[in-house]
Amino acid sequence: MTGWTIEDMPPLRDQTVVVTGANSGLGLEGSKAFARRGATVVMACRSVERGESAAKEIRDAVPNATLDVRECDLADLSNVASFADGLRADYDAVDILCNNAGVMAIPRSETADGFETQFGVNHLGHFALTGHLLDLLGAADSESRIVTQSSGAHEMGEIDFDDLQRERSYGKWSAYGQSKLANLLFAYELQRRLGNHGWDDVLSVACHPGYADTDLQFRGPREMGSTLRTAAMGVANAVFAQSAEQGALPMLYAATAEDVIGGEYVGPGGLFDMRGSPEFQQSNDASQDEETAEQLWAVSTDLTGVEYDFERT
Repeated sequence: MTGWTIEDMPPLRDQTVVVTGANSGLGLEGSKAFARRGATVVMACRSVERGESAAKEIRDAVPNATLDVRECDLADLSNVASFADGLRADYDAVDILCNNAGVMAIPRSETADGFETQFGVNHLGHFALTGHLLDLLGAADSESRIVTQSSGAHEMGEIDFDDLQRERSYGKWSAYGQSKLANLLFAYELQRRLGNHGWDDVLSVACHPGYADTDLQFRGPREMGSTLRTAAMGVANAVFAQSAEQGALPMLYAATAEDVIGGEYVGPGGLFDMRGSPEFQQSNDASQDEETAEQLWAVSTDLTGVEYDFERT
């Protein structure tokens, strides 16, 4: 995969791709790339207004883009369920689901369902969404893929089952690390369960973008009201980060490349895995712990009320 770029993506005509957080950053660049290859892109966005603005930007670059902007607020499980219901009503199948949206290092807050926001949005929202869309993914004519966006920050994460919502002790970065570790535990456990139930035509793959220049880094400083930290983040992004277009490559590779198998982890292969062309990588030992993954799955099922139905109809 040395030097792999967007130009190496296969044609995606007649395929339906769902991208969460499609209105900015990696989601926007990924949606644009999928549209260039002919896919119908469902842009799942918390704000339809911002989603429509992003869709206009994509159509300016890809005049024949087929885009469908829909509201999907991962911080509200009832909204996630409504989004999935609407998708099932209008589509017969989903070929690629990119669990991309996320929040990073923000002051403690809670979702509509009372979950700590980083864990609730980054993990639980996507856990619920994937479960709701499993039947559509299984209905694809050819192999379908579920791509879950993690981060190198998973290495500083720890799943604290005694305080998952960080009510007793909250650190914005430790909470983010927990959510990104949860993304990997989920992606790998989902692949195991798909394989165990004979869903060989549906793959679960994980990825991370390295350090990409997106709006993700600015939300925390803004919510803290820190002009200084916002400015410092802007300088850091300008000096050290790769572009959002480059940061989207691992997700795009995981979603479309022919040599990808279930359970892979794709990230940029340059300096400190922060930038560069996508490559297969190894996440840390904690992310590979099957006992923790099974416990997290059970807890996630209880918290979201979403049961995965692996029976094929």
